[in-house]
Amino acid sequence: MTLVRSKKMFPLSLVLAGAVALACGLAPSSSTKAEAADAKAPAKVLATVGGQSITQSDVETLAADQLAKIEEQRQDIMAKALEASIQNKLIDLEAAAKGVTREALLDSEVRNKVTPPTDAEVDAFYNEKKSQIGDRTKESVAPQIVQYLTQQRQADTYTKLIDGLKAKYPVSNLLESERVAAEVEKAKTLRGQIEVATAPAKGPAAAPVQIVEFSDFQCPFCSRVVPALHQVVDTYKDKVRLQYRQFPLTSIHPMAQKAAEASLCANEQGKFWEMHDAMFGDQAGLAVDKLKDKAKTLGLNGDQFASCLDSGKMAAAVNTDQAAGTAAGVNGTPAIFVNGRLLSGAQPYEAIAKVIDEELKRTGGTVAR
Repeated sequence: MTLVRSKKMFPLSLVLAGAVALACGLAPSSSTKAEAADAKAPAKVLATVGGQSITQSDVETLAADQLAKIEEQRQDIMAKALEASIQNKLIDLEAAAKGVTREALLDSEVRNKVTPPTDAEVDAFYNEKKSQIGDRTKESVAPQIVQYLTQQRQADTYTKLIDGLKAKYPVSNLLESERVAAEVEKAKTLRGQIEVATAPAKGPAAAPVQIVEFSDFQCPFCSRVVPALHQVVDTYKDKVRLQYRQFPLTSIHPMAQKAAEASLCANEQGKFWEMHDAMFGDQAGLAVDKLKDKAKTLGLNGDQFASCLDSGKMAAAVNTDQAAGTAAGVNGTPAIFVNGRLLSGAQPYEAIAKVIDEELKRTGGTVAR
């Protein structure tokens, strides 16, 4: 719902609206997914070649990955449309209860409650985003900045209104309940494949939420998710365990394999996370000689680290991680499993926290936020 009676959308809105879940990835796999196989349609002949039939289920098996993505998109569209319908119904109920129109309610509860940004706030925004705005002067973009900041404040106020109305008028989202139940059921088959006690990890082994990240040290999108995962660990503390698994995409990231091995060589000396942060903080410095320099800077035994890295002794462990990821359906990085529920791409903290909160509620834990 658009709350501002606006003339034109702020051109920076796509840049500023939030993180897009991007990922480093491989071409879609043609492997058969269990969930697609389970959902095969009854045999229906779509073509014949030399007297032999090609059935609908044959085609669906071949296109399982693409069809699964389309189904995920459909479910996402349905979920968003349902949420919009719920919000509209809540607004109508409250308007009727107060004896006003929905527009009058939105005016009093949202639009009129928001004060325009001050000149100082416009200046601060302009200076912060100047590299994205380019050579346009502050005066030329000030009206759009005012509109954008006002829209953001109205959106926050609207969200608070909806949260309050959901408490007043109980909402039962059956579609969301079904979606979460389906994800949880699917996740049960994945957890055994992806959780390994010996992999580098932070947090207690018995934590109610187990997070497994498949990542690539040369992938730029993997570096973007690092701050979000740090925030998860800091916020949820002993309620989560974060485990790192290797998934170097060597066809597009030639230095990723040795970087993965380097992290495990550092782990051998108890410095995995230090090396992890150093490599993601300097993705241009992943050549073998640079990795050895990093090890010395971090206080590792240089000779032991160099011997480990040069010998390739950790290559098998990297390959084992990658095979586990592939078996679980990973074909891009980062891929984050929260109790077996997959989040693909460079997800923001809020998206990861939402799933963690759902898992804590489902397992009887306490939400940390």
